[in-house]
Amino acid sequence: MRLTRPMLALGGAVAVLALAGCGSDGGGDQAAVPQTATGSLEHLAAEVRCEPNMQTDADEIRQAICKNTDGKFVLATFATDRGQREWINGAKDYGGHYLVGRKWVAVGDTPVVRALQSTLGGDIEEGTDHSVHEKSGGATHTGH
Repeated sequence: MRLTRPMLALGGAVAVLALAGCGSDGGGDQAAVPQTATGSLEHLAAEVRCEPNMQTDADEIRQAICKNTDGKFVLATFATDRGQREWINGAKDYGGHYLVGRKWVAVGDTPVVRALQSTLGGDIEEGTDHSVHEKSGGATHTGH
């Protein structure tokens, strides 16, 4: 795999995923989803009433940490659909919850992502659930 700037930007999202946690709260009813928003990172941030703290500003990806009344999340925009999909596929290994629109993604915990979806539209995708490993209690002792 070729290392690209979008993949390097994954590190910033991983830090925010640490605050978002790895588990899932398991679904629930969902209100009607609006038409998926489009636009620049600043436009999307304005739609959800956050002041973006820019972390990456490159040709391929623009990524910021945002906070609004719903919580903290990463908002990223991409130059290409392919770059977006590569970034999401790599990030999903770290768990988390992703709201995915056309050339943008928001990453946060479940309540934040659902609240953002009510404004921005998009589809929710789930990262790898690492809670299975946590439930096993880690290493086992085999005795003497």
